Amino acid sequence: MTRVAIIGATGYTALELIKILLRHPEVEITTLTSRSEDNPHVASVHPQLAGRIDLSMADLGPAEIAARADVAFGCLPHGVTAAVVPKLLDAGLRVIDLSADYRLKSAEVYAEWYGQKHTDPERLGKTAYGLPEAFREQIREARLVANPGCYPTSAILALLPLLQSGLVTTDDIIIDSKSGVSGAGRTPKLTTHYPECNESISAYNVGRHRHTPEIEQVLSTACDREVQVVFTPHLVPMDRGILSTAYLRPLEKIDEESAITAIREFYREEPFVRVVNHLPATKDVVGTNFCDITARVVRGRLITISCLDNLIKGASGAAVQNFNLMHGFAETMAL
Repeated sequence: MTRVAIIGATGYTALELIKILLRHPEVEITTLTSRSEDNPHVASVHPQLAGRIDLSMADLGPAEIAARADVAFGCLPHGVTAAVVPKLLDAGLRVIDLSADYRLKSAEVYAEWYGQKHTDPERLGKTAYGLPEAFREQIREARLVANPGCYPTSAILALLPLLQSGLVTTDDIIIDSKSGVSGAGRTPKLTTHYPECNESISAYNVGRHRHTPEIEQVLSTACDREVQVVFTPHLVPMDRGILSTAYLRPLEKIDEESAITAIREFYREEPFVRVVNHLPATKDVVGTNFCDITARVVRGRLITISCLDNLIKGASGAAVQNFNLMHGFAETMAL
Protein backbone atom coordinates (compact mmCIF):
# COMPACT_ATOMS: atom_id res chain seq x y z
CA MET A 1 0.00 0.00 0.00
CA THR A 2 1.37 3.41 -1.01
CA ARG A 3 0.92 6.14 1.57
CA VAL A 4 -0.20 9.44 0.05
CA ALA A 5 -0.12 13.04 1.23
CA ILE A 6 -2.09 15.84 -0.40
CA ILE A 7 -0.38 19.17 0.13
CA GLY A 8 -2.93 21.97 0.08
CA ALA A 9 -6.13 19.97 0.45
CA THR A 10 -8.80 22.68 0.51
CA GLY A 11 -9.32 23.32 -3.22
CA TYR A 12 -11.36 21.75 -6.01
CA THR A 13 -8.49 19.71 -7.45
CA ALA A 14 -7.70 18.30 -4.00
CA LEU A 15 -11.34 17.27 -3.57
CA GLU A 16 -11.34 15.43 -6.90
CA LEU A 17 -7.99 13.85 -6.06
CA ILE A 18 -9.28 12.53 -2.73
CA LYS A 19 -12.42 11.13 -4.37
CA ILE A 20 -10.35 9.25 -6.97
CA LEU A 21 -7.74 7.99 -4.50
CA LEU A 22 -10.40 6.69 -2.10
CA ARG A 23 -11.28 4.09 -4.70
CA HIS A 24 -7.67 3.24 -5.52
CA PRO A 25 -6.89 -0.25 -4.19
CA GLU A 26 -3.15 0.49 -3.76
CA VAL A 27 -3.43 3.82 -1.92
CA GLU A 28 -3.86 4.89 1.66
CA ILE A 29 -4.42 8.62 2.13
CA THR A 30 -2.55 9.38 5.33
CA THR A 31 -1.96 13.13 5.25
CA LEU A 32 -3.88 16.24 4.25
CA THR A 33 -2.26 19.63 4.75
CA SER A 34 -3.62 23.14 5.02
CA ARG A 35 -2.22 26.41 6.29
CA SER A 36 -5.34 26.87 8.42
CA GLU A 37 -4.51 27.16 12.12
CA ASP A 38 -7.61 25.31 13.35
CA ASN A 39 -6.80 21.94 11.69
CA PRO A 40 -10.26 21.49 10.12
CA HIS A 41 -11.67 18.03 9.53
CA VAL A 42 -11.74 17.26 5.82
CA ALA A 43 -15.53 16.84 5.88
CA SER A 44 -15.98 20.40 7.17
CA VAL A 45 -14.07 21.70 4.14
CA HIS A 46 -15.45 19.17 1.63
CA PRO A 47 -18.88 17.98 2.86
CA GLN A 48 -19.03 15.42 0.02
CA LEU A 49 -16.38 13.44 1.90
CA ALA A 50 -18.36 13.07 5.15
CA GLY A 51 -18.29 9.45 6.26
CA ARG A 52 -15.76 8.52 3.57
CA ILE A 53 -12.46 9.62 5.10
CA ASP A 54 -11.68 10.52 8.71
CA LEU A 55 -8.73 12.91 8.57
CA SER A 56 -8.09 16.45 9.73
CA MET A 57 -5.95 18.90 7.82
CA ALA A 58 -2.76 20.12 9.46
CA ASP A 59 0.04 22.56 8.72
CA LEU A 60 2.94 20.09 8.54
CA GLY A 61 6.57 20.45 7.56
CA PRO A 62 8.35 18.25 4.98
CA ALA A 63 9.88 15.95 7.60
CA GLU A 64 6.50 15.32 9.23
CA ILE A 65 4.92 14.66 5.83
CA ALA A 66 7.73 12.27 4.87
CA ALA A 67 7.23 10.32 8.11
CA ARG A 68 3.61 9.71 7.14
CA ALA A 69 3.72 9.34 3.35
CA ASP A 70 5.64 7.94 0.39
CA VAL A 71 4.19 10.23 -2.30
CA ALA A 72 2.99 13.83 -2.18
CA PHE A 73 0.49 15.44 -4.53
CA GLY A 74 1.04 19.20 -4.56
CA CYS A 75 -2.18 21.19 -4.86
CA LEU A 76 -0.67 24.52 -3.85
CA PRO A 77 -0.73 27.75 -5.89
CA HIS A 78 2.13 28.52 -8.26
CA GLY A 79 4.99 30.25 -6.52
CA VAL A 80 4.25 28.45 -3.27
CA THR A 81 4.96 24.95 -4.56
CA ALA A 82 8.55 25.60 -5.65
CA ALA A 83 9.45 26.56 -2.10
CA VAL A 84 8.14 23.24 -0.75
CA VAL A 85 9.03 20.66 -3.43
CA PRO A 86 12.83 20.61 -2.89
CA LYS A 87 12.34 19.83 0.80
CA LEU A 88 9.84 17.05 0.01
CA LEU A 89 12.25 15.50 -2.49
CA ASP A 90 15.15 15.77 -0.04
CA ALA A 91 12.99 13.98 2.53
CA GLY A 92 12.65 11.05 0.14
CA LEU A 93 9.15 11.55 -1.27
CA ARG A 94 8.14 11.34 -4.90
CA VAL A 95 6.09 14.38 -5.90
CA ILE A 96 3.36 15.08 -8.45
CA ASP A 97 2.91 18.84 -8.67
CA LEU A 98 -0.42 20.17 -9.93
CA SER A 99 0.77 23.79 -9.98
CA ALA A 100 2.58 25.48 -12.88
CA ASP A 101 5.92 25.77 -11.06
CA TYR A 102 7.79 23.00 -12.90
CA ARG A 103 6.06 22.92 -16.29
CA LEU A 104 8.27 25.45 -18.06
CA LYS A 105 11.92 24.85 -18.94
CA SER A 106 13.19 28.40 -18.50
CA ALA A 107 13.34 30.50 -15.33
CA GLU A 108 13.28 33.62 -17.52
CA VAL A 109 10.10 32.51 -19.30
CA TYR A 110 8.53 31.62 -15.95
CA ALA A 111 9.35 35.07 -14.55
CA GLU A 112 7.97 36.77 -17.67
CA TRP A 113 4.61 34.98 -17.56
CA TYR A 114 4.13 34.46 -13.82
CA GLY A 115 5.56 37.76 -12.63
CA GLN A 116 7.95 36.37 -10.04
CA LYS A 117 11.37 34.78 -9.75
CA HIS A 118 11.49 31.00 -9.66
CA THR A 119 12.97 29.73 -6.39
CA ASP A 120 14.10 26.31 -7.68
CA PRO A 121 15.39 27.06 -11.20
CA GLU A 122 17.86 24.16 -11.41
CA ARG A 123 14.98 21.68 -11.75
CA LEU A 124 13.41 23.52 -14.68
CA GLY A 125 13.97 21.62 -17.90
CA LYS A 126 14.81 18.47 -15.94
CA THR A 127 11.31 17.70 -14.67
CA ALA A 128 9.07 15.17 -16.42
CA TYR A 129 6.01 16.78 -17.99
CA GLY A 130 3.04 14.73 -16.89
CA LEU A 131 1.24 14.11 -20.17
CA PRO A 132 1.40 10.31 -20.55
CA GLU A 133 0.26 10.38 -24.16
CA ALA A 134 3.52 12.13 -25.07
CA PHE A 135 6.02 11.49 -22.27
CA ARG A 136 5.09 8.16 -20.71
CA GLU A 137 8.58 6.74 -20.32
CA GLN A 138 9.98 9.87 -18.65
CA ILE A 139 7.09 9.82 -16.18
CA ARG A 140 7.70 6.20 -15.15
CA GLU A 141 11.19 6.96 -13.84
CA ALA A 142 10.56 10.43 -12.42
CA ARG A 143 10.75 11.50 -8.80
CA LEU A 144 9.06 14.81 -9.67
CA VAL A 145 6.32 15.18 -12.27
CA ALA A 146 4.85 18.48 -13.44
CA ASN A 147 1.16 17.88 -14.03
CA PRO A 148 -0.05 19.72 -17.16
CA GLY A 149 -2.40 22.67 -17.19
CA CYS A 150 -6.03 22.03 -18.11
CA TYR A 151 -6.12 24.24 -21.21
CA PRO A 152 -2.79 22.87 -22.49
CA THR A 153 -4.00 19.27 -22.14
CA SER A 154 -7.08 19.95 -24.24
CA ALA A 155 -5.08 21.76 -26.92
CA ILE A 156 -1.95 19.60 -27.00
CA LEU A 157 -3.83 16.30 -27.28
CA ALA A 158 -5.76 17.59 -30.29
CA LEU A 159 -2.78 19.12 -32.09
CA LEU A 160 -0.01 16.64 -31.33
CA PRO A 161 -0.96 13.93 -33.88
CA LEU A 162 -1.31 16.42 -36.71
CA LEU A 163 1.94 18.25 -35.95
CA GLN A 164 4.02 15.12 -35.37
CA SER A 165 2.80 13.56 -38.61
CA GLY A 166 3.62 16.71 -40.58
CA LEU A 167 0.07 17.26 -41.78
CA VAL A 168 -0.15 20.91 -40.71
CA THR A 169 2.07 23.99 -40.44
CA THR A 170 3.74 24.75 -37.11
CA ASP A 171 2.66 28.38 -37.14
CA ASP A 172 -0.63 30.15 -37.89
CA ILE A 173 -2.32 27.99 -35.24
CA ILE A 174 -5.28 29.55 -33.46
CA ILE A 175 -6.69 27.96 -30.30
CA ASP A 176 -10.04 29.16 -28.98
CA SER A 177 -10.91 27.63 -25.59
CA LYS A 178 -13.87 27.84 -23.23
CA SER A 179 -13.71 26.81 -19.58
CA GLY A 180 -16.11 26.40 -16.70
CA VAL A 181 -15.71 28.59 -13.62
CA SER A 182 -14.03 25.92 -11.46
CA GLY A 183 -10.91 26.44 -13.59
CA ALA A 184 -10.37 29.68 -11.68
CA GLY A 185 -10.08 27.80 -8.38
CA ARG A 186 -12.02 27.99 -5.14
CA THR A 187 -10.73 31.31 -3.84
CA PRO A 188 -13.43 33.96 -4.37
CA LYS A 189 -12.77 36.54 -7.09
CA LEU A 190 -14.91 39.30 -8.54
CA THR A 191 -14.89 37.81 -12.07
CA THR A 192 -16.14 34.45 -10.80
CA HIS A 193 -18.70 35.92 -8.40
CA TYR A 194 -22.11 34.52 -9.42
CA PRO A 195 -23.78 37.82 -10.48
CA GLU A 196 -20.69 38.73 -12.52
CA CYS A 197 -20.26 35.52 -14.53
CA ASN A 198 -23.76 34.01 -14.71
CA GLU A 199 -25.62 34.52 -18.01
CA SER A 200 -22.41 35.85 -19.56
CA ILE A 201 -19.43 34.64 -21.56
CA SER A 202 -16.21 36.59 -21.77
CA ALA A 203 -12.68 36.34 -23.13
CA TYR A 204 -9.84 37.03 -20.71
CA ASN A 205 -6.05 37.40 -20.70
CA VAL A 206 -6.07 37.73 -24.48
CA GLY A 207 -2.52 37.37 -25.77
CA ARG A 208 -1.09 36.97 -22.28
CA HIS A 209 -2.55 33.82 -20.76
CA ARG A 210 0.09 31.84 -18.86
CA HIS A 211 -0.76 28.59 -20.62
CA THR A 212 0.48 29.96 -23.97
CA PRO A 213 4.20 29.27 -23.38
CA GLU A 214 3.34 25.87 -21.93
CA ILE A 215 1.41 24.84 -25.05
CA GLU A 216 4.16 26.10 -27.36
CA GLN A 217 6.95 24.50 -25.34
CA VAL A 218 5.36 21.05 -25.12
CA LEU A 219 4.35 20.93 -28.77
CA SER A 220 7.79 22.18 -29.85
CA THR A 221 9.51 19.55 -27.69
CA ALA A 222 7.28 16.73 -28.89
CA CYS A 223 7.61 17.74 -32.55
CA ASP A 224 11.29 18.72 -32.41
CA ARG A 225 10.64 22.06 -34.12
CA GLU A 226 9.28 25.43 -33.07
CA VAL A 227 5.51 25.67 -32.77
CA GLN A 228 3.71 28.99 -32.36
CA VAL A 229 0.09 29.48 -31.35
CA VAL A 230 -2.41 32.23 -30.69
CA PHE A 231 -4.38 31.15 -27.62
CA THR A 232 -7.55 32.85 -26.39
CA PRO A 233 -9.43 31.55 -23.33
CA HIS A 234 -13.05 32.30 -22.44
CA LEU A 235 -15.02 31.96 -19.22
CA VAL A 236 -18.34 30.14 -19.58
CA PRO A 237 -21.01 30.12 -16.83
CA MET A 238 -20.87 26.39 -16.04
CA ASP A 239 -19.17 24.55 -13.20
CA ARG A 240 -16.64 22.48 -15.11
CA GLY A 241 -15.40 21.38 -18.50
CA ILE A 242 -13.18 22.75 -21.27
CA LEU A 243 -13.86 22.81 -24.99
CA SER A 244 -11.02 23.85 -27.29
CA THR A 245 -11.37 24.60 -30.99
CA ALA A 246 -8.11 24.90 -32.94
CA TYR A 247 -7.66 26.20 -36.49
CA LEU A 248 -4.71 24.89 -38.51
CA ARG A 249 -3.36 25.12 -42.05
CA PRO A 250 -2.74 21.75 -43.74
CA LEU A 251 0.49 21.39 -45.68
CA GLU A 252 -1.39 19.45 -48.31
CA LYS A 253 -5.06 19.05 -49.12
CA ILE A 254 -6.73 16.78 -46.59
CA ASP A 255 -10.30 15.63 -46.07
CA GLU A 256 -12.20 15.17 -42.85
CA GLU A 257 -12.10 11.39 -42.84
CA SER A 258 -8.34 11.30 -43.35
CA ALA A 259 -7.77 13.80 -40.53
CA ILE A 260 -9.91 11.86 -38.06
CA THR A 261 -8.24 8.60 -39.11
CA ALA A 262 -4.79 10.09 -38.53
CA ILE A 263 -5.74 11.22 -35.02
CA ARG A 264 -7.44 7.91 -34.23
CA GLU A 265 -4.40 5.92 -35.38
CA PHE A 266 -2.09 8.07 -33.26
CA TYR A 267 -4.15 7.35 -30.13
CA ARG A 268 -5.23 3.78 -30.92
CA GLU A 269 -3.69 2.39 -27.72
CA GLU A 270 -4.33 5.34 -25.43
CA PRO A 271 -6.91 4.51 -22.74
CA PHE A 272 -8.10 8.05 -22.08
CA VAL A 273 -8.31 9.64 -25.53
CA ARG A 274 -11.49 9.00 -27.49
CA VAL A 275 -11.44 10.04 -31.13
CA VAL A 276 -15.04 10.51 -32.25
CA ASN A 277 -16.85 11.32 -35.48
CA HIS A 278 -19.50 13.53 -33.87
CA LEU A 279 -18.94 17.00 -32.41
CA PRO A 280 -18.05 16.36 -28.75
CA ALA A 281 -19.51 18.35 -25.87
CA THR A 282 -18.29 18.96 -22.34
CA LYS A 283 -21.16 16.91 -20.90
CA ASP A 284 -19.70 13.90 -22.69
CA VAL A 285 -16.59 14.00 -20.49
CA VAL A 286 -17.56 15.65 -17.20
CA GLY A 287 -16.71 13.35 -14.30
CA THR A 288 -14.31 11.27 -16.42
CA ASN A 289 -10.61 11.15 -17.29
CA PHE A 290 -11.36 11.14 -21.03
CA CYS A 291 -10.44 13.71 -23.64
CA ASP A 292 -12.74 13.52 -26.69
CA ILE A 293 -11.37 14.77 -30.02
CA THR A 294 -12.66 15.18 -33.55
CA ALA A 295 -11.74 17.13 -36.69
CA ARG A 296 -13.42 19.00 -39.51
CA VAL A 297 -12.19 20.63 -42.74
CA VAL A 298 -13.71 24.00 -43.65
CA ARG A 299 -12.53 26.11 -46.63
CA GLY A 300 -9.10 24.58 -46.57
CA ARG A 301 -8.66 24.93 -42.83
CA LEU A 302 -8.32 21.89 -40.59
CA ILE A 303 -10.29 22.38 -37.39
CA THR A 304 -9.95 20.23 -34.27
CA ILE A 305 -12.45 20.16 -31.43
CA SER A 306 -11.48 18.64 -28.09
CA CYS A 307 -13.06 18.59 -24.66
CA LEU A 308 -12.29 17.33 -21.18
CA ASP A 309 -13.17 17.80 -17.53
CA ASN A 310 -10.77 20.49 -16.31
CA LEU A 311 -10.72 19.05 -12.78
CA ILE A 312 -10.08 15.44 -13.81
CA LYS A 313 -8.23 14.91 -17.12
CA GLY A 314 -7.17 18.54 -16.80
CA ALA A 315 -5.84 18.09 -13.24
CA SER A 316 -6.51 15.38 -10.66
CA GLY A 317 -7.29 12.45 -12.96
CA ALA A 318 -4.11 13.13 -14.92
CA ALA A 319 -2.21 13.28 -11.61
CA VAL A 320 -3.46 9.81 -10.66
CA GLN A 321 -2.66 8.54 -14.17
CA ASN A 322 0.90 9.78 -13.59
CA PHE A 323 0.97 8.27 -10.10
CA ASN A 324 0.01 4.89 -11.56
CA LEU A 325 2.80 5.06 -14.14
CA MET A 326 5.37 6.06 -11.52
CA HIS A 327 4.49 3.09 -9.33
CA GLY A 328 4.00 0.37 -11.92
CA PHE A 329 0.24 0.13 -11.44
CA ALA A 330 -2.22 -0.26 -14.30
CA GLU A 331 -2.51 3.21 -15.83
CA THR A 332 -6.30 3.09 -15.61
CA MET A 333 -6.46 2.06 -11.94
CA ALA A 334 -9.13 4.05 -10.05
CA LEU A 335 -9.88 6.04 -13.22
